Amino acid sequence: MGRITETVKVLLIINVLVFVGSQLLGNYSIQLFALWFFKNENFEIWQLVTHMFMHGSFMHILFNMYALWAFGSPIEQMMGQGKFLFFYFSSGLGAIILHTLVNYLAYQNGFNELLDAGYSVAEINEWLGSSFESIMRTSQYGIPEGVDQESIQAMMQAYSSSAVGASGAIYGILVAFGMMFPNVELFLLFVPVPIKAKYFIPGLIALDLFSGFTGYSLFGGGIAHFAHVGGALFGFIMIWYWRKNQFNQNRWD
Repeated sequence: MGRITETVKVLLIINVLVFVGSQLLGNYSIQLFALWFFKNENFEIWQLVTHMFMHGSFMHILFNMYALWAFGSPIEQMMGQGKFLFFYFSSGLGAIILHTLVNYLAYQNGFNELLDAGYSVAEINEWLGSSFESIMRTSQYGIPEGVDQESIQAMMQAYSSSAVGASGAIYGILVAFGMMFPNVELFLLFVPVPIKAKYFIPGLIALDLFSGFTGYSLFGGGIAHFAHVGGALFGFIMIWYWRKNQFNQNRWD
């Protein structure tokens, strides 16, 4: 995990430049380039790619870019530039597929709750067009007690929140690293003993599954846990398929 490879270097530079630019543009860059729920008026098709180069904070981009360098470089050396790029963006898109599916289920559940309570589609869409903060004050809109308030909050969260970051693609790379170099020992800042990749990476994904289903996160709020899982899942599927069907060579060209 020493020498940085060419494609990883280019991805690092683009991510850093986009991060600096987004800090200068502020909320406008989030509205334009972050990934919004597909029913939200802010959604644009290019966000499927641009959100992968957006990051919410310095620590966010620092951890993602460190992982891209440390784990991405040996993976690119194994795959070659073309397959690495395909793998990287496919993992990122896989992350968004699962993230969007989970959001859609939350959105549709709340939407159906309101329909069953007697609200019209036009009334619901009017709420959705209001600010998230206003919608959360559900009492002023007279939502009846029979409607599950948590479902409504989950619906609005899915509709109103945006996703940024390369984490989905990074999780695909982590899985690839764990499958290619399972016995490499990783030293972590918060764990005083080395852990083999074949144990550490599944453990990390298990933590995301736990946080995604329970809502409790060891690393704070605002994390798209199911996007992480989606990137890992698609990364695993691609590596498994390539190993089985295409690549019996030392280098995956």
